[in-house]
Amino acid sequence: MAILYQHEIEEQLRFIGKKANRPFISWSGEMDDVDPVYFFALGQACSFRERFYWSDRANETVYVGLGCTYSIETEEKEQRFQIVETKWKKWMEQLAFDHHGTATTPILFGGFSFDPFKPRTEKWRAFPHAKMVVPTVLLSLKNGKATLTVTVPSMRYEESMEKIGMLLRLLSQEQKQPTASLPTLVKYEEAQKDEWIHAVEKTIRNIREGKFDKVVLAREARLSFADVIDPVVVLQQLREQQPFSYLFAFEQDGQCFIGASPEQLVKKEGDACYSICLAGSIRRGKTLQEDEQLGQWLMRDEKNLREHQFVVQMMKEAMGSVCKRVQIPASPQLLKLQHIQHLYTPVIGEKCHAASVLSIVEQMHPTPALGGTPREKAIKEIRETEPLDRGWYAAPIGWMDAEGNGEFAVAIRSGLFQGKEAFIFAGCGVVGDSDPMSEYEETKVKLTPMLSALGVERDE
Repeated sequence: MAILYQHEIEEQLRFIGKKANRPFISWSGEMDDVDPVYFFALGQACSFRERFYWSDRANETVYVGLGCTYSIETEEKEQRFQIVETKWKKWMEQLAFDHHGTATTPILFGGFSFDPFKPRTEKWRAFPHAKMVVPTVLLSLKNGKATLTVTVPSMRYEESMEKIGMLLRLLSQEQKQPTASLPTLVKYEEAQKDEWIHAVEKTIRNIREGKFDKVVLAREARLSFADVIDPVVVLQQLREQQPFSYLFAFEQDGQCFIGASPEQLVKKEGDACYSICLAGSIRRGKTLQEDEQLGQWLMRDEKNLREHQFVVQMMKEAMGSVCKRVQIPASPQLLKLQHIQHLYTPVIGEKCHAASVLSIVEQMHPTPALGGTPREKAIKEIRETEPLDRGWYAAPIGWMDAEGNGEFAVAIRSGLFQGKEAFIFAGCGVVGDSDPMSEYEETKVKLTPMLSALGVERDE
């Protein structure tokens, strides 16, 4: 494997710094292919306290970040998206970078809380209402090409270069996948199950009284293990088990938010925008015939079709506010994943005039698939009724580049790891003809991907 040697990178950075005289410098260069999960694993060995991982559903774009050179954090409730966008633009003015013949520039990666007005619990203390970071070392895999991007302060990067040197030495050795195993489950607890079912019953009554059309209610399961959970092993499991999902991980100071989401929020490429409507679901069948029957039932079920249409209508309006033309098929299709199948409708926006992907994220979050409709009333109902703090669950997570292009997924099928504990989450759309126990069973199916990745088998 060809290696970008430490002294070469240092020379390039020193040259860029002298030439541009700016507070931050960045350099990109091509490198031989590397397994991104292996690269993520090396971050811990090289003492990087922050790690992130991102891959899109087609595995065509993969980003792995180690360390943090610049961070944007805010606890602002009303203007958090604008604050991040404004600070990112200002920071880019302080950066000098050399593409070195590549198409890669530094990116900003991170996420947001679902509802900044919900009181925060202790377990989400390390995850502000908005946090996005520029990694010190970024591995980019696009169209079969691997690129390494190093971004550091121009006046003090010696400590970073020591870690980068260690990383390069480890990369020069034979790549060996981590051999750590998943720890033994000690305790499994469905947090506040009865309270959640009562919340569903109350919400159904409110919907029947005409207060809302739909409200999404989420619940939580807590798992305790005999040893510390290694995010690398879980990431490997998710990559194998959920091949058509967005994979993401955001780790800082030993706490990791990780998941495999089937749901794109929005992608912006120049003046084109892409999104999907994903609402209405049922489990996979145990036989091919049963699977087909369940899928056909979902395609005809009025409750699920109505739930899906709420999302389609909202997406049409949101995309139409920033795009000259919007293409949406007349009827949904099926998206089949390992444990669940969904109603799915793709959305394409043309001639987009939005300043950045973040401004579109602000328009779309939360969609009726994660919040409900009417939006503000549904969010208020969730805030007052739902017996948990969602934190970053069901919220936007993704990346943005120097041009304002980027992609965000909705952070569902996810969990928060803290040492020997894991908190995993699932939600369902409640409408007037919902049945509380059926909704509960649906959330059990949606918990399955994270349970499976943690090596936990439970009866459905």
